[in-house]
Amino acid sequence: MNFTSKIALAAAMSITATSAASAADNHSDKTELEAAADDGVPGPEQDPFIWLEEARSDEALAWVESENERTLGVLEADPRFEELKAEALAIYDSEDRIPYVSFRPDGLYNFWQDKENPKGLLRRTTLESYQTDDPEWEILLDVDALAEKDGKEWVYKGSTCLPPALNKCMIALSDGGEDATIMREFDTSTGEFVEGGFELPEKSQGGIQWVDEDTLFVSRDFGEGTLTDSEYPFTTRAWKRGTDLSEAKEIYRGEPSDVWASATLVRDATGEIHATTAFRGTSFHERENYWLNPENFEWVKLDMPLKASLYGIVDDHMLFTTDVDWTVGDQTFPADSLIAADLAEWKKDPNAAAKTLVWAPGERQTKRGGAITAGALYVGMLDNVVGKVLKFNFEDGAWVSEEVDLPSNATVGIAASSTESEQIMFTVTDFLNPTTLYYTDGSDAPAVLKTSPSYFDAAGMDVEQHEAVSKDGTKIPYFIVKPAGMEMTGDTAVLMSGYGGFQIPRLPGYLGTTGKLWLERGGAYVLANLRGGGEFGPEWHQTAIRENKQRTWDDFIAVGEDLVERGFTSPEHLGIQGGSQGGLLVGTAFTQRPDLFGAAIVQIPLFDMLRYHLIGRGASWIGEYGDPRIPEQRAWIEGYSPYQKIVEGVDYPTPFLWASTADDRTHPAHARKGAARLKELGQPYFYFEDMTGGHSGGVDNEQRAKLQALQYVYLMRRLMDAREGG
Repeated sequence: MNFTSKIALAAAMSITATSAASAADNHSDKTELEAAADDGVPGPEQDPFIWLEEARSDEALAWVESENERTLGVLEADPRFEELKAEALAIYDSEDRIPYVSFRPDGLYNFWQDKENPKGLLRRTTLESYQTDDPEWEILLDVDALAEKDGKEWVYKGSTCLPPALNKCMIALSDGGEDATIMREFDTSTGEFVEGGFELPEKSQGGIQWVDEDTLFVSRDFGEGTLTDSEYPFTTRAWKRGTDLSEAKEIYRGEPSDVWASATLVRDATGEIHATTAFRGTSFHERENYWLNPENFEWVKLDMPLKASLYGIVDDHMLFTTDVDWTVGDQTFPADSLIAADLAEWKKDPNAAAKTLVWAPGERQTKRGGAITAGALYVGMLDNVVGKVLKFNFEDGAWVSEEVDLPSNATVGIAASSTESEQIMFTVTDFLNPTTLYYTDGSDAPAVLKTSPSYFDAAGMDVEQHEAVSKDGTKIPYFIVKPAGMEMTGDTAVLMSGYGGFQIPRLPGYLGTTGKLWLERGGAYVLANLRGGGEFGPEWHQTAIRENKQRTWDDFIAVGEDLVERGFTSPEHLGIQGGSQGGLLVGTAFTQRPDLFGAAIVQIPLFDMLRYHLIGRGASWIGEYGDPRIPEQRAWIEGYSPYQKIVEGVDYPTPFLWASTADDRTHPAHARKGAARLKELGQPYFYFEDMTGGHSGGVDNEQRAKLQALQYVYLMRRLMDAREGG
């Protein structure tokens, strides 16, 4: 696993004074915490529901069981529930959906779940077979059979394989869906776990990297003193086959105060190792990078910004990316650019190697994912939230690029690529048109390979893009998917979604279950592109973090107000939905502007932001929100933390909070405590907790369909039906 990639989601909340929400404002300056712990963080004397932070205590699980019984008793009893669940399950179990694959030397690999295989099959086929309408698959691992054999609720979490053959793999399995996994060595050439092979017991989230057939780099929980305050590993050890893990030699160590730290190998497309590097994640968004000098085996700190990282090796060049301006000598490379150094020169002395510009973004452009084939670099781009892909090569002493010939005005992504050849696949989608998979071997323009079936009737629906003006005057774009010719009377039930965090963009994509369960029944859907996300590059994110996080919440509220002002909907018909950081977003929205919304689905959220650093892996997100132990930063957070903003005398829009017991990332305590606070004040609410599923909220299609049906029944009751009894 590459730990230089971003992980997790998160959330945070805020409160804005408006005359329309005067009831909430009257309480916004008063804290319900009459006393505080020494560091200002609420303790048991100030917070009566801290006991719900014990994920699996008998008392907490009894509370969950009672809440589930009450919520399911209402929502599952609705006559629409079974129909909605059946419709969602039919989509998830559809046999003609695209089986997405990854390229490996011995074939195309796919992980597949359906009605007969709810936990899933790891399988492979040939390119020739995959290009047919009915590929022939060879089953390598039946997770359902393995779970039954082991007596576990195994959830497949992927594999890490040894280049270039990729047949020696460490397969990750989670019991119930949490991030913590076991890892077992698997041989894809035999389709069997290796007897006496490498095996790691269940520990906190970490990972491995193959050095060679008999050696692994392991970043893991090695016992006391090897996890950071954020509960991630900060040491890496080299583990030799046939030895006990306790004998593995430590090769790199960060600091307990880091978010995470790890050593990693730098390989080219052939699998050849060119360097050993390491990083210390000093915050979620910042890292110090190091290079292991092969002459004296000493770690050398690299002269790179804290928000820059290695990108990969292409055409004998080491590539870098940066989220901030990077000055090298008399050159300044702008934020979000791609930068290159000659590989041989870099390996000799990374800090002295000359840097050149590969690509820099234009206005409202940003990178979005990439892939390296045997001879080229492909980078996904967003150009004013419209997708494209550029292909890069180093030719005649200069970097050249060309746009890949793919449909325009759509969301475009890189689905799979081969490091042995120029084979690559792309996805093209939008709100109303099913995803299409394109393929090329590099000799011609990409051609349609597979198309996902239509799951809902999009006839008579259209998509519009508008802009709302946020509190500080910034224009915030959003999309609305609605019936064509919809009367602007404010009667349409609208579901609004957003995210606005961690530089993650929310983009148009085929709506699938939302189209079938919501749009076909007369509802409309809105996607807001909020600051804090990644729709317009690093600055769009960095302008709405920490002391400026309220801007994200302001943007979301501004979109809601704009929808009402234009006549698309009215508050009693406007619902909001978001998960993780998006759950925090929804929490801030319904506590700051309870008058603006008629429904609020708060999914696997952050909610108590004064204690978030103590719950689950919350400490890792201090770089996004701030540290509530520091008075100045606590003041930012107190202004919006939803848990503390639930107060007496306010009519909240009967929120639906749900979480997963197995979520060890954004802990279920956040949603639990929000529901408990509402209950304490006599406020109506719904609460549901899935006992498995982890942060993704559902380990099989049956679970996912149930969650969808519960949420859409709730939305219909709140936004489409007569309000009484909602």
